[in-house]
Amino acid sequence: MDEMITTLKTIHSNIELQIRQRLKEFSQNTTEERIAKEFFFCLLTPQCKARVCWENVEILYNKGILQRGDRDEIAKNLYGIRFNNNKAGYIVEARERFFNNGSSLKDIIVRSAGPWVLREDIVKNVKGMGWKEASHFLRNIGKGEEFAILDRHILRGLAKCSVIDKVPDSLSKTKYLNIEDNMKNFADTINIPFAHLDFVFWYYFNREVFK
Repeated sequence: MDEMITTLKTIHSNIELQIRQRLKEFSQNTTEERIAKEFFFCLLTPQCKARVCWENVEILYNKGILQRGDRDEIAKNLYGIRFNNNKAGYIVEARERFFNNGSSLKDIIVRSAGPWVLREDIVKNVKGMGWKEASHFLRNIGKGEEFAILDRHILRGLAKCSVIDKVPDSLSKTKYLNIEDNMKNFADTINIPFAHLDFVFWYYFNREVFK
């Protein structure tokens, strides 16, 4: 484990400026378009590659399909996305609730009681978004630096560092929040900012700073 921690600290030293720049960019994602793109992106991410999900969002948003397409049109235009029919349905349902008919997710975010309440509300009320996806969305719009994004890469990294015994098969609310707390304690122990540790693990497995 000591060797792994040394590796993580070296990675952090090498990419810290990139991480800070990326977090700054996220904090500037305040327009309706940027919020919508990040929201749709996080709906696509379960069991899919992040870069492929983002490419889908960019292409389909530029074509107006995400904004106006029905479930079938969105589903047939998604590429490399598992469960495309279900996810297309989630996008349409969320779009009609939060982006059309006078609704504004941006206004909901501004009026919320804070990121912690907002995350729980998203998990409860948005079909297709669990704790990981809600945390990811809020981090990517500058509202979730205190949240862990417990995807398979992060969980594998935490297991490799003995923060958790093994990668869990599923994550209940209690288990998710417990691992999140343990990850924060681990970040403090190795002196890497918690908001940076996700990027460090991601880089360890993927050799890039992305989303």
